[in-house]
Amino acid sequence: MKVVSIVGMAGSGKSEVAKLFEKHGYKQVRFGDVTDEEVKRRGLALNEENERLVRQGLRKEHGMAAYAKLNLPKIEVLLKSSNVVVDGLYSWEEYSLLKDKYGTEFHVVAVWASPKVRYERLGRRRVRPLTALEAASRDIAEIENANKGGPIAMADFTIINDSSLKALSKETEKVISALR
Repeated sequence: MKVVSIVGMAGSGKSEVAKLFEKHGYKQVRFGDVTDEEVKRRGLALNEENERLVRQGLRKEHGMAAYAKLNLPKIEVLLKSSNVVVDGLYSWEEYSLLKDKYGTEFHVVAVWASPKVRYERLGRRRVRPLTALEAASRDIAEIENANKGGPIAMADFTIINDSSLKALSKETEKVISALR
């Protein structure tokens, strides 16, 4: 069984790519669910400020591989019956943990879109919309504090997502075929 992790900056289209993998039988693990659950558990509003507070706190408590560690049991259960797609690999440490654990059965797909395109998308999304200023701030935090550049640089596949959902689907289908 394979573990395919989708990585990219906010608004790049990671979740759309993960959904397409699901349509091909992959079971999805969304790393961000850990953040959402913790924000709710603390009784906080689901917004960028509280999400960042929780992300940083979890990494302080569990290390920079926090999200991979916290989601490993879920990944293991799902791998018993299907391939797994991980939406939202963030740090180099998470990449390293998953690569060490799954070796040649671990693959990374980077989804890239320009900041301008991503910020427009983030401003329009229904769930957790971000202003351009919030999106730029998140980009900087993810690059400087979450070591996000490494997994993007080491991706096995890169999908450029700066146009349409149809084009994204076509490129994702090529990656899924290559992984068979």
